[in-house]
Amino acid sequence: MKLSISLLCLYLGIAISWLPMGHVAADDIVIRPPIMDGPLDNPLKGWCPYTDAGKIHQPYSMVFQYVSWRELEPVQGDFQFDEWEKTWDVQAAKGKHILFRVYVDYPSLPSGLPDWLRTAGVKETIYDDHGGGRSPDYDDPRMIAGMERLIAALGKRYNQHPRIAFVQLGLLGFWGEWHTWPREKLYASPDTERRIVDAYNKAFPDKSLMVRYAKGYAGQQKWIGFHDDMFPQDTDNGKDWSFLAGLRTANRSDNWQVAVVGGEMVPNKANQWLGKDFGTTLTMANRSHFTWVGPYCPALEKSKDETFLKRSQELVRKMGYEFQITEFAHPVQVKAKQSVQFILKGKNLGVAPFYYPWSVQWALLDASGKVVTLQQTHWDIRRWKPGSFSEDIKLAFEVPAGTYRVGLGIRDPWQDRPAIRFANDLPVVAGWTILSELTVVP
Repeated sequence: MKLSISLLCLYLGIAISWLPMGHVAADDIVIRPPIMDGPLDNPLKGWCPYTDAGKIHQPYSMVFQYVSWRELEPVQGDFQFDEWEKTWDVQAAKGKHILFRVYVDYPSLPSGLPDWLRTAGVKETIYDDHGGGRSPDYDDPRMIAGMERLIAALGKRYNQHPRIAFVQLGLLGFWGEWHTWPREKLYASPDTERRIVDAYNKAFPDKSLMVRYAKGYAGQQKWIGFHDDMFPQDTDNGKDWSFLAGLRTANRSDNWQVAVVGGEMVPNKANQWLGKDFGTTLTMANRSHFTWVGPYCPALEKSKDETFLKRSQELVRKMGYEFQITEFAHPVQVKAKQSVQFILKGKNLGVAPFYYPWSVQWALLDASGKVVTLQQTHWDIRRWKPGSFSEDIKLAFEVPAGTYRVGLGIRDPWQDRPAIRFANDLPVVAGWTILSELTVVP
């Protein structure tokens, strides 16, 4: 068996040790996989571009969807979610997770207010700022009740929808961004904000939610994430109105540990922020614990400049999580049905955790790559925060005698397959990261 393991490790370029380490038994094998840069399209991190803003030139795993209330509920109580979901499968969105924001008033576009609310008498104010639009009376009781019903319906449909990555609290303000600058008097009251926050919290207990500002009632919530729509220019620019200044004032600087933080790069400025100001970009990504950038992002820029592409990749790998395995220990061989201990050590090289309890599984694969047996762990990858992590588990494999490849997988519930890959030079078979071999004897 030692020869088999040695040959595998020679093939993989893995350093091995037969010395006891910590809780590792003296006759265990300890594997230290070679490191490498992580993938650029790991799920729920990195670029999150529009699907209708031209060709996307870099790898990505999520797409950003704006949708109007009018499109979702053209007739009161008649929600057109099926029709909206058809837009998810345009070519640019195939196989991608969805992040969405519902808007009522998107400057320069037709009003997203449903006609049935307009007919009911909800007042609108015409304005010329940002290309012009019609701002509704957010404090009208009919408006508030309608938004609460819509949010409840969205939650019923999408709270446990495995394709939905994150949800932004939209609806209020220009672009659904919770402001009407410079027409502040058009904006919603604090009480309306509170009701919208509570409605989203109730409707989406299983999703990581994001709001634009850590102000008022939203800024009092320990569970909520935030999005910065002028990254990195106004992320922490020294002004008291900057994104991170707002989080610090509200004592929400640590919310990234439980809820996602991300947002949009300054539109059409990727060449600047990945060029002469790249140092600021990296600093702000670290300081804000960003997981994703979109809908405008560098992936929308066509560039053959090697520095631009290299810095794009560096930023993607820095954002969110970046899991790397440092050690894996297990017995050289085991009897069928006998308990075997797996010990895994690693690092999260990114600036944020992963935000969902995706299942971590071990598999034994035969020579053809077929999964012979699958074992579920109790591990919660949300605890793999930036820095080191360590896990162990005892498993029993009821399989015929033979030598099997040991695969580690973190399963995407939407695709129903292992999806998260590691920053290691290891073979991947049908999503399973192959770490070693295990011999099962009678």
